[in-house]
Amino acid sequence: MNVSDKSEPLNPAPLASEVDDDHDGFTFEIVEDEHTHEGKRVRSRGVYLIPNLITTAALLSGFYSIIASTSAQFEKAILAIFLAALLDGLDGRAARLLKAQSPFGEQFDSLSDMLSFGVAPAILVYAWILAPLGRLGLGCAFIYTACAAFRLARFNVQIGVVDKKYFIGLASPLAAILLSSTVWVSVDNPTWFGAHSSVAMTLYASVSVICGLLMISNVKYFSFKEFDRQRVPFFVMIPIVLILLMITYNVPIGILTIGGLYALSGFWSTWQERRKRLAVNRK
Repeated sequence: MNVSDKSEPLNPAPLASEVDDDHDGFTFEIVEDEHTHEGKRVRSRGVYLIPNLITTAALLSGFYSIIASTSAQFEKAILAIFLAALLDGLDGRAARLLKAQSPFGEQFDSLSDMLSFGVAPAILVYAWILAPLGRLGLGCAFIYTACAAFRLARFNVQIGVVDKKYFIGLASPLAAILLSSTVWVSVDNPTWFGAHSSVAMTLYASVSVICGLLMISNVKYFSFKEFDRQRVPFFVMIPIVLILLMITYNVPIGILTIGGLYALSGFWSTWQERRKRLAVNRK
């Protein structure tokens, strides 16, 4: 083997002619570089159908939520965001189950999340109650959207770096559920705060900003990604039953209560991790 052979990379980049051939013509095509278990680079065409179809359905749900919010159909807008959150959880599991993970799918999922959990909830809360505040209401809604974009961008660059057991910052689907359920409680109980009173507008402006800041914080939230693979004590089923009863009794209040408790749980998880780290450093 000569010197030039040693200097060649194991996975050379595709030649310009190869790239031109891949995108020659007028058809829309996805070409990705994948690596086999032996480390060889393989060029693949097309996308995986099932996970990307689920992601497209989530994108449609977020888009419909925006249309419903601008048409003052707030309950439909809220349910569409919840459906998008459900589909967002299914597409990743489907990709892992079918071994159909790809860079295109990851980027497509992130863009879908931005619309469904970054833009749709902000438009929902703005159309419902923040519009009378003028620029202040617009600013609070935009803070939420901007923080969702920051959260998703940070998540993309930290894939494979942070512990999968935790989310760093509140995940955008959970922030969207928390903000949407807050609006749902007000829609379902319009007499609690009065018809768009100053107190209610201030409250929702604050909730929008807080949800946004939680997304870009360093607070650690349990991700539940490995929860379904582990056995738990039987008594854990008791609070789960109580949670289901709470949701059955009053769906908006039940979901809001669970979302609020989860948002607060991140501070407990962060404090516990920091205490363990300090204990290790003292040894």
